[in-house]
Amino acid sequence: MKKLGLIIGALFISFTAIAQDKKGVTVTVTVENVLADGGSIIAGLHTADTFMKGNGILNAEAPAKAGEVTVSFENVEPGTFAVMVMHDKNDNKQMDMDANGMPKENYGTSGEMNMFGPPSFETSKFEVTDEDQEITIRF
Repeated sequence: MKKLGLIIGALFISFTAIAQDKKGVTVTVTVENVLADGGSIIAGLHTADTFMKGNGILNAEAPAKAGEVTVSFENVEPGTFAVMVMHDKNDNKQMDMDANGMPKENYGTSGEMNMFGPPSFETSKFEVTDEDQEITIRF
């Protein structure tokens, strides 16, 4: 009788897991012009509230290699977002800066980069709808 209960319980759990629908879409980010191997490419999916303030609402990481590196954000619900990426050459999980405040490590954002100041959410934002998206960011 115990075995029957365990079997029914296992079947119920497996049917429940199969019945769950995927929520959201996948946003795939290809980072071009990675200049060197070593370290990590770290990416954050941001809202206006998290942009330039630390971790994104979703984060992804991949080993850095010269050329292109791809990361993905899974189960992204529709909304307005921006992606920030950096090449964390020394794997310390933060952007290293010169004494004058200029970044020592390569970085980029979705949208248009401001070459004369920090990036803004307004120029980096994009809309996520109900379809998977692909974004390219160039260092």
